[in-house]
Amino acid sequence: MTTPDGSGLLSPGLGYVDGRWTAADDRRTFPVTDPATGKVIAEVPRMGAAETVRAIRAAEAAAPAWRRLSSGERSRLLRAWAALMIDNQQELARLLVREQGKPLREATEEVRYAASFLDWFAEEGRRAYGEVIPPGLPGTRMTVVMEPVGVGACITPWNFPIAMITRKAGPALAAGCPIVLKPAEQTPLCALAVCALGERAGIPAGVFNVVVGDSEDAAVIGRELTTRPEVRKISFTGSTAVGSLLMGQAAGGVKSVSLELGGNAPFIVFEDADLDLAVSAAVSAKFRNAGQACIAANRFLVADAVHDDFVAELARRAGALRVGNGLDEGTDIGPLIDAAAVRKVGRHITDAIGRGASLVVGGGPHSLGGTFVQPTVLADCPLDADICCEETFGPVAAVTRFSDEAEAVRSANDTPYGLASYFFTRDTGRVWRVSEALQTGIVAVNTGAFSSPVAPFGGMKQSGLGREGGHEGIADWLESKYVCHGGVD
Repeated sequence: MTTPDGSGLLSPGLGYVDGRWTAADDRRTFPVTDPATGKVIAEVPRMGAAETVRAIRAAEAAAPAWRRLSSGERSRLLRAWAALMIDNQQELARLLVREQGKPLREATEEVRYAASFLDWFAEEGRRAYGEVIPPGLPGTRMTVVMEPVGVGACITPWNFPIAMITRKAGPALAAGCPIVLKPAEQTPLCALAVCALGERAGIPAGVFNVVVGDSEDAAVIGRELTTRPEVRKISFTGSTAVGSLLMGQAAGGVKSVSLELGGNAPFIVFEDADLDLAVSAAVSAKFRNAGQACIAANRFLVADAVHDDFVAELARRAGALRVGNGLDEGTDIGPLIDAAAVRKVGRHITDAIGRGASLVVGGGPHSLGGTFVQPTVLADCPLDADICCEETFGPVAAVTRFSDEAEAVRSANDTPYGLASYFFTRDTGRVWRVSEALQTGIVAVNTGAFSSPVAPFGGMKQSGLGREGGHEGIADWLESKYVCHGGVD
């Protein structure tokens, strides 16, 4: 098995079903391109309904034996998988850059982050405790045991194509649930690489299956995953529109659903904030992965008293970011994933300026061409602009003024989304008030980075259901069973 660059981690022309590398039944393939160069780097199978059903049945067949393994045995396999990812992190990171575009530094960090989920859930699987309940009925003993939900279907996005796999596979497998994975069509090679390392680590046949397909195949594959009776849980990361569709399809079978959906994260800077800290965090929270993250800061709400200073420093730092191929040394921002992403960024910038926003830096395509765009800062952006109402998924920071705390919180919550929020202040009383008032599943106070396998990740409102990470992450893959023992006295 070889990658396009000879790393030996995967076969780019094969999916993985029931422990076997397999082509599509009709031998059709589709191209995977490098967003930095536009060149095709591999051809992968266009799988569909038949291949998906076989993968589901393989997972169902593997479920009894996988469930019977002790938590310690499953833990050992997950740890071995994590260790192989770390051992091969440079090859994985380079493949990630070629397929997704982010800078090599960020790609390497993602591989380590991904491995940490396997490590964390290897131990959480050992702690999936039940309980003994004081008898509530005469002559009984009452217990609760935790059991795996069953076969799971996992659908992952292209923006973090390795970490989003292990964030789902780690808790699922630790809980005793085999899975079928459908990776995003833009980034299937990363999924196959992770799968190949899982196979090498000893994950049994049928426990981890990968079905790949083009955008035209996604609906067919998704319908099988959501409607087949063998599948008892759906875990999806992606847009709210697609998540809503999958949830509706799964409703007929009353399946467990976990959804990590779109965001519109507010980034609030109060007048007493440490501005240097706030700007540094803003650069990280906005421009990491070229702004292509569900938790990326999307609306910058800045107090009148510090607005001009914040904008000036943010623009200076944004303008100094180096745009280029993620494999080139010193690159800070890589390309956007495709031409559609570039068009959306351009539309948001044009709309904001048309509504009265001021362009401070950037504002258009980069001289490199292709899907490269300039890091952009807009000032005095009205809150009814598209960029403040939709998830931009690009390197554009739109800054809006506010006059007091109540206005900032009101504006921050004025969205159907509720994934992440950020705010900066030195006032401890305000820390508590605003943390409690913000309607998001994650609140970052005086920091631009918070993702960790030890903490729950998920949103409120239309940003999703359920949590990944922390002890909550494995709970989403377990059912509690109450057992009442009678005739004891």
